[in-house]
This record gives sequence, structure tokens and C-alpha cells, in this order.
Amino acid sequence: METVVAAKPIIKVAALCGSLRKASYNRGLVRSAIELSKSINGLEIEYIDIEPLPMLNTDLEGKGTFPPTVEAFRQKIKEADSILFASPEYNFSVSAPLKNAIDWASRPPNVWADKAAAIVSASGGSGGSRSQYHLRQIGVFLDLHFINKPEFFLNAHEHPAKFDGNGNLVDESFKKKLKEILISLQRFTLRLEGKL
Repeated sequence: METVVAAKPIIKVAALCGSLRKASYNRGLVRSAIELSKSINGLEIEYIDIEPLPMLNTDLEGKGTFPPTVEAFRQKIKEADSILFASPEYNFSVSAPLKNAIDWASRPPNVWADKAAAIVSASGGSGGSRSQYHLRQIGVFLDLHFINKPEFFLNAHEHPAKFDGNGNLVDESFKKKLKEILISLQRFTLRLEGKL
């Protein structure tokens, strides 16, 4: 009699970048995460562009409806099992575009609720740690569940050689750290969903 091995559930990750620059280091982290995910069985990452979102204005809401770009964005978040944030640090906090995206998806019904999440940052100074801590605080209200470890902070100003001229991550040691984040996010998501 043949033994049937159950296929590993596919975890769908929505990846958001808080920087709108095409060659930003944080976008580079997302591109690298997508590439790395191809070597992780059962993990799929989709980049969700937040640039088209209008600034939050509840006058744009109808009775239970949102502008089409917002509706499409909210649906992508709703369909995802977990979230990967690439969060630069602006003035000791998260960027305005990322906060705007977070706020739109939090409008009732809150589509962030009960999802696993992870944060990676490439920034100056502390490598984005302050933005990550603020994002974790926001996540408490949104019922987002962040992995605690490992953490990923990269001081891109002190170590620009870790990226190429297009903002792509080229440093193998940091690629390894990024893959560890993805594996941790996958396992935590499976635990939250009762599949592990």
C-alpha cells in the first residue's frame, strides 16, 4: 500500500513596500524575498503596489464601498494569509504611503485582522528599527500578529555595497537572513491557521 504524503498548504503572502522609489532598498528587499520564496516549498509572495492609493478620505467611501483602487487593494490583503512589510524609517516612524495603505485596509471591516506578519527594513541610522517598533504598535490595534524573531534591520547608508545600483540586494549573508524571516513567517502563519 502506498503512503500518501499530504501536500504542504500554500501560504500566500502580500508584500508591501513603504517607499515609492523604484530603486529603493526596501523594494529591493521585496524583490529578493519574492526570488527567495521560490526555494521555499509552500510559500508564494505577491508584491502589492500601494502607490495608486488615494490619500485616506472617508468622503470617498460610499455605503460599504470604496474607490476601485482601494477596493482592489483591500481584496488583495483579505485574500492573503500573511503580510510582509518592507518599512523604511521616516522621521523615526513609518512612511506616509505605508501608513495610508494601512489605514485604508483598516476601514471596517478591518482586513488585516488575525493575519501573521513580518517586517524587514533597509534604512539609515538604526536600520529602520524605530519604524518597525511603530508598525508593531499599529499592529496591536489592527489585530496583526508579528513574528518576534528573527529581526531584520539593514543600515543601508553605512553598507550601500549590499545593494546594486538598481536597489537589488546582492549580499549573500543578508539574503540568508531574509530567507530565515520568510521561513519563520511561514511557520507562524501555519500555527495561527491551525495547520502546524
